[in-house]
Amino acid sequence: MNRFVVISGCSGGGKSTLVAELARRGYATVEEPGRRIVREEIRAGDSAFPWVDGIAFLRRAVAVALADRAAARRREGWVFFDRGLIDAAAGLEHLTGEPALAPLGR
Repeated sequence: MNRFVVISGCSGGGKSTLVAELARRGYATVEEPGRRIVREEIRAGDSAFPWVDGIAFLRRAVAVALADRAAARRREGWVFFDRGLIDAAAGLEHLTGEPALAPLGR
C-alpha cells in the first residue's frame, strides 16, 4: 500500500497550514523542499533562489525531494509531504523543456 500523500496546490492555499496540523496530530510530515532550500541559500550566501535562478532552484528541489522520499520509506504509517517531487520536476520540465518527469516514475 502506498503510504505517501503529497499536498500540492497554489501558493497561499493552506498546504503548509494543513501539514502543520497533521504533524500536530502525530502524523509524519515532510516540510516543503523550497522553504528549506531558501533557508539554506540565505545561510550560505548562495543564489539558488526561485526568483534568481529558477532552474538551479528546481534542480536542487528535485534532489531534496528524492532524498525526502528515500528517508520517508524508513518511517512507519502515513507520511504527508508539503509539496514534493512532482512539483519540482514539473516546474523543471516547464522551464527547461527537458523531460524531468518520465525518468522519475520509479
